[in-house]
Amino acid sequence: MQDADPSSQASAVIDRRSGAGVDARAAPLPAQLPALLPDARLAAWLRLERTRGVGPRSAAGLLAAFGTPEAIFVAGHEALAAQAGPALARALLQGPSADTERLIEATLRWREAPGQQVVALGEPGYPELLAQIPDPPLLLYIKGRAGLLAGPCLAIVGSRNASRQGQENAQAFAAALSGAGLGIVSGLALGIDAAAHEGALAGPGSTIAVVGTGPDLVYPVRNRLLAERIVAKGCIASEYPIGMPPLPGNFPKRNRIISGLSAGVLVVEAAARSGSLITARQAAEQGRDVFAIPGSIHAALAKGCHALIREGAKLVDSAQDVLEALALAPLAGLRAQAVAAPAPAAAMPEDGLLAALGHGPVAPDVLLAALGGNAGELSAQLLMLELAGRLERLPGGLVQRVVKPS
Repeated sequence: MQDADPSSQASAVIDRRSGAGVDARAAPLPAQLPALLPDARLAAWLRLERTRGVGPRSAAGLLAAFGTPEAIFVAGHEALAAQAGPALARALLQGPSADTERLIEATLRWREAPGQQVVALGEPGYPELLAQIPDPPLLLYIKGRAGLLAGPCLAIVGSRNASRQGQENAQAFAAALSGAGLGIVSGLALGIDAAAHEGALAGPGSTIAVVGTGPDLVYPVRNRLLAERIVAKGCIASEYPIGMPPLPGNFPKRNRIISGLSAGVLVVEAAARSGSLITARQAAEQGRDVFAIPGSIHAALAKGCHALIREGAKLVDSAQDVLEALALAPLAGLRAQAVAAPAPAAAMPEDGLLAALGHGPVAPDVLLAALGGNAGELSAQLLMLELAGRLERLPGGLVQRVVKPS
């Protein structure tokens, strides 16, 4: 894909071939997608996408002029040159390369498996909300419950190197919002993404993983079992073809799809220079709502969320805040759960230490000065809290209380 800026013709193609965009806030519950693209149509889409010099802008112009990918390849040189220039006309008429022919064959074989399909921009079944972004992918490979892409969704993103508290928050928010009927979109990365997928799998909204590899691969490998569960109860989506490895440039590019499928993006935890901030800002450019969970002023992983809030993101501390901002009542009679209040815990001898910890990172020396006693006793109490999952250790020797959202 060479050119990155689509022309206004893209909107005309989308409007003419698949209807006007939908309001995500009033989207119906997911339905199954229609029948698969015919083999010849899919082969033509793959050939168009892989033609050197074809990008979103030129593809939109060609489709507006000729209607279908097949029609592009049977048009004469004169007609193609008038629309796209002589160089691109020659490239289109050269015929598919051997690599493209192998990809077409592999893709047709791949989609023979149950639950695996490919949808094309402007064709029936392409997610309407995604079609409205400035640079939608021409093809989307889907594995699992493809109908989820038609329902109301929210993206949850954040740091790969997440704190224990951040993961707890992501999982709790995702479970509550999935329980309210929202599909939870994330990127299958370690940390916040994985926690969001885990939480969402517990509810009827389920989850969509937008990956930076071909749909036949799983990255990172540590999330293979999670990916299998997502395919069984949710779905995996990718713009990348069969066999595409996890190239570094793939992941920032796929972030526009995470936000593009969603009515809004919730950033749970992010450093000041985080890829999650790119997703959030893309969401704002796409006209989506952006939400952020605040954290301690001493926590490095709260800096990105605080920056987003200063830029206009909505501060939230419960799933209900998100639903109200999106003007979405809980769907299907399901009640959204608030997730801000800590769950009551059984009394422990370390409860006094928990109170002294507060909710931000703190150095053990500060605790020792506040509580008295000796360093050995404090170290033992900190270890007991850590083993109980009520405390985590942070870089620089700091410790932080972990609250399990209710």
